[in-house]
Amino acid sequence: MLQGIETVNSYVNGFIWGIPAMICIIGVGLYLSFGTGFIQLRKFGFAMKHIVGRAFEKTQAKDGTMTPFQAMCTALAGTVGTGNIAGVAGAIALGGPGAVFWMWLSALLGMCTKFSEVTLAVRFREKNSKGDWVGGPMYYIKNGLSRKWYFLAVLFSVFGGIAVFGTGNATQVNTIVTALDAALVNYNAISQGSLGTFNFIMGIVIAICLALVLLGGVTRIGRFTEKLVPFMALLYIVLGLGVVIINWKNVPGVFVSIFEGAFAPKAVTGGVIGSLFISMRRGVSRGIFSNEAGLGTGSIAHATADTKEPVEQGLFGIFEVFTDTIIICTLTALIILCSGITVPYGEAAGADLTIAGLTASYGKWVSIFTAVALICFAFSTTIGWGLYGSRCAEFLFGTKIIKPFMVVYSLVAILGATVDLGLLWDISDTFNGLMVIPNLIAVFMLSGVVFQETKDYFKRHGKERS
Repeated sequence: MLQGIETVNSYVNGFIWGIPAMICIIGVGLYLSFGTGFIQLRKFGFAMKHIVGRAFEKTQAKDGTMTPFQAMCTALAGTVGTGNIAGVAGAIALGGPGAVFWMWLSALLGMCTKFSEVTLAVRFREKNSKGDWVGGPMYYIKNGLSRKWYFLAVLFSVFGGIAVFGTGNATQVNTIVTALDAALVNYNAISQGSLGTFNFIMGIVIAICLALVLLGGVTRIGRFTEKLVPFMALLYIVLGLGVVIINWKNVPGVFVSIFEGAFAPKAVTGGVIGSLFISMRRGVSRGIFSNEAGLGTGSIAHATADTKEPVEQGLFGIFEVFTDTIIICTLTALIILCSGITVPYGEAAGADLTIAGLTASYGKWVSIFTAVALICFAFSTTIGWGLYGSRCAEFLFGTKIIKPFMVVYSLVAILGATVDLGLLWDISDTFNGLMVIPNLIAVFMLSGVVFQETKDYFKRHGKERS
């Protein structure tokens, strides 16, 4: 039975993340970039100065909404997770250092894709029966396209509702207990034989914590993420920069291997990885898994923002992808490649490879801080995806499903803490890819709205030349 599921999933995954997907993701990103005049580059400084700077002002959102900064933090909570640590390590091991280059490229285009998704989410959002703002791909399909495209909204909600249990929950919780196990065993605080019981208890604790945050609604989620996300990002950035400083002599050679490996993987990996497409596929898919540009999920959180300007919130999306991929994912790559550890090219790898890079630079004591960072990253992702999943379920079944969904979602954490999730990782990757299809179709068809909204915003505010 399991072997059959694995075979089917492998076939579907290979098709979804094959050449057609690469063409669609990169193609739509290029089209949106040209259509907006490469707003992710042209207005990057404006976004940092005028939008993100204002996010740190003390503002209070209305009930049922978040401040623009809280919405961005919730979206970042969903994106900054194990994909930044385990996913990048896996991309390098299976795609070579060149995968990092393709990750950067996907992020550059992904900034504009995320900007477009967020802009559309705010533009076409609506109030639910509780008076809360709801939005995202299913709503901009429903409210932006004709009735005949409604099936795409249903498909996105179904794929998203399934994917959250794996991508957003079980795999993240599994990373939490793995990090805790490694730290405790390292310091002989627990025996190998006791890990099963410990993981089960941790699963229950995590489930309770999840329920306490998620059942508090949008306002509590926003307050939680705006405190956790900046802390965890700063902690990891400091750890990563430390590795770069300690191994600064290796940095030039690492960047050479990244650029050379992007087009000639065989020359860098000793022939183990010889395909340009493998390197590209691993980099692009891991980049999307990390920053979610193209999935549309992050726009669900942004749609809850207490703002009247779709484009203004869209600029937060640019910053989100930049932080997630260009900063945090790049630091993970540098931790692995600068530290001098042996990378098992051609073999599956995860967070253990990143941890090895940190340990090689700092010593065994860093496993404590690594465990804290991993726990923060993974738990924040479960929170963000809990919101995404509840919105998908709500779209299909109405607001009455929200609390039951949150309870079931929280309980899945126990499964994630106690079961081997090898196949679940692959299935999650497949459903991520399935979500891309209806979302990118909608974003492409509504691109004219994005272009007009962008033009009108800067014209209205007299900042087209800023």
